[in-house]
Amino acid sequence: MRLRCAGASHQRNARLARRSSSGSTRTATANSARKRAGRHARHCDASSRPPTTPLFDRGTQVMKFNHFSLIVLAALAGLGSTGFARETVPLAKKVANRTIDFENDLIPVFTRFGCNSGACHGAAIGRGGFKLSLFGGNPRADFDAVVRQVEGSRVNLARPEQSLIILKPTESITHGGGERFDLDHDSTRLLLEWIRQGATLTTQRTLERVEISPKKHLGKSLNQPVSLQATAHFSDGSSRNVTRWTVFQPEDSSAVTIDAATSRARVLRRGRHIVVARYLTQVVPIEFIVPLTDSRIDLAGEPSHGFIDDEILDSLATLGLPLSPATDDASYLRRLTLDLTGRLPTTATTRSFLADPNPKKRTVLRNRLLTSTAFTEYWTLQLAKLLRIRPQADDTQGAATYHRWLADQVRRGTGFDQLARDVILSTGDTHKNGPANFYRTAGDPRKQAEFMSELFMGSRLRCANCHNHPLDRWTQDDYHGLSAIFARIETGRVIEFKPGGRVIHPRTLEDAVPRIPGEQFLSNKTVDGRTELATWLTRPDNPYFAKAIVNRLWQRMMGRGLVEPTDDFRATNPATHPVLLNKLADDFVKNGYKLRHTLKRIAGSAAYARSANAVPGNRTDDRFYSHTVRQPLEPEVLADAISDVLGVPDQYGDEPSGTRAVTLINPKTNSRSLDILGRCGRDESCESTAPATGGLPQKLHLFNGPLINARIGVPGSRLSKLLSAGKPHTEIVSEFYLVALNRHPSDKEAKHWASQLDAITSVAGKREFLEDFVWGLLTCREFVTNH
Repeated sequence: MRLRCAGASHQRNARLARRSSSGSTRTATANSARKRAGRHARHCDASSRPPTTPLFDRGTQVMKFNHFSLIVLAALAGLGSTGFARETVPLAKKVANRTIDFENDLIPVFTRFGCNSGACHGAAIGRGGFKLSLFGGNPRADFDAVVRQVEGSRVNLARPEQSLIILKPTESITHGGGERFDLDHDSTRLLLEWIRQGATLTTQRTLERVEISPKKHLGKSLNQPVSLQATAHFSDGSSRNVTRWTVFQPEDSSAVTIDAATSRARVLRRGRHIVVARYLTQVVPIEFIVPLTDSRIDLAGEPSHGFIDDEILDSLATLGLPLSPATDDASYLRRLTLDLTGRLPTTATTRSFLADPNPKKRTVLRNRLLTSTAFTEYWTLQLAKLLRIRPQADDTQGAATYHRWLADQVRRGTGFDQLARDVILSTGDTHKNGPANFYRTAGDPRKQAEFMSELFMGSRLRCANCHNHPLDRWTQDDYHGLSAIFARIETGRVIEFKPGGRVIHPRTLEDAVPRIPGEQFLSNKTVDGRTELATWLTRPDNPYFAKAIVNRLWQRMMGRGLVEPTDDFRATNPATHPVLLNKLADDFVKNGYKLRHTLKRIAGSAAYARSANAVPGNRTDDRFYSHTVRQPLEPEVLADAISDVLGVPDQYGDEPSGTRAVTLINPKTNSRSLDILGRCGRDESCESTAPATGGLPQKLHLFNGPLINARIGVPGSRLSKLLSAGKPHTEIVSEFYLVALNRHPSDKEAKHWASQLDAITSVAGKREFLEDFVWGLLTCREFVTNH
């Protein structure tokens, strides 16, 4: 017996189960359901229909109704209390006649509606007793969770409509996550058809790539809809439109919005924005650009010194960002000397450079600085921070040996590829073989794998420890496979290969198989896998190594990496200038992975020589290089600069008097000055350390503490010597401008200080004023930043 309602409104009214205000499904006994059905009987007519499986058993039972199955109960003459007619309203459509693939059809449903996200069942311990792998990273485990766990109660093969995997997300019964999709949704049809087909794991093909259209959108105005489309390409050569199952996630939801129902994007704020598209394990970035002005800026006449400027000018023109002018000679001298040597120019150098009429004097300056001893000292410090060189407990000799070896490599100009091979393949006594100390940096094989991948690949492989990386290609096999390579290294004072070393893979609970990340498992488990690792890493076509190194060099020179953070390369964190990054990496490889070559290339660009002063239209730019980014001086550099200006060296532990902070081997050498300025102890990455003078405590100490005040007027200080020599006060002011700010005071500044000093009659008063003047220079923004 089939009951059919007269109209859509009556169909809705005839639902016997409706959600309460709390979201739970109301229940009723069979008798109360019969009474409710009677109230709507006048709107219905009856027709016969083959019997189907009832949704309730005989007897007095508590029943839960949902709007997937429209059940109309009517009292039939001559039947008992449970003799009711019933209609199951079929779905509007059936799935196309094909086998439903659990991995390629159903996991995208879980991802699309957030079921396997970290905030829901994809959390480390799952949710509500149900755990899925994060974003579907482990389909087999997900299948077991859906079909086999809790005695198979989540899938009902006899009554597919009563499967928990249907009832929960449609909130036909109480669901902590609320309604994820309704019963007329394609997701419901897919799940039902899969269950009707037997709920198998059958995988007919594997996903190879996802193509997004458009991958880059250049808009002309805000709030215009942009339709996104995702096409999946599979191993059997087939492709399919998977837009409805693709998740589009804006990097900044206040800048770009996505209508999940239509997959349309709207840009709400001008600039460059990223939206990440995810389908199964594939993530693809989509770039949206709406220029900051309504018309493209013509920068064709701007100077270009090579591919760096070509790419940056093209980006600025597209974005409508105006350029700041080239910086003056004084600022360029100071900037380049700090970037290449970590020192301020001397007063003699400043006077000579500013007076030099040679149009190629900047090129001459670059060449001289790159071959200086100061360059070796400073860039040894930079690489020591990257390698986290520091003494081990009760052992300072190993770090000293390591530091000497590194300084020698910088001095000789050893290529980065050779440097990487040397540290990865090193063995022997760490007191005699410097690079062998590389294996004493991290605490265990997993930490060593994380360190190596961040250092030489710019990738955070650590995110694939407990689950496949949610935002990148890395899998648990990659993470634990690389760890397995390092597990075979004895890491005491003597570094040596030990064939029996192992790590346990948390998913298989067996020994992890040594593996090159993203590549292949190592075939011979008894050999030292570091040889294959080093060969793969330093191949000219390696997709990670050269980019990771040049990106760090760019960050040191330009104030921001093309990829930021510099140890977080991934598809979902694209470079601001991807073509420029590729060209820099290719140039680096072709020129022997040489540090000096790439630094010289960057320093010779017009982009590097741009002023730090913003102009109207580019003040908010912090990543496209329309003007130079001001950088706080590093703690070691700032400490040395203060000492140089005051003419009084600081004392570092038991080191000889006059030792410069940039030459210290031990990052924990006793120094209150460096502690105040926020030095990095190198126990972890120094790239995440807060910049010097970046916090309130540092500023308070810098302004009011003994770091400056205790040395300004002491006998032997620069100020004391100038006063003792009887120098005119105007010359003293000019001298400190040259040594601290590396420029002459402007006419306005010179007149100001002269008038202030002329108003003071006593010698003691003038000295006190000059001490305050020096203090003011050393705490001003122009001094404590590189600009």
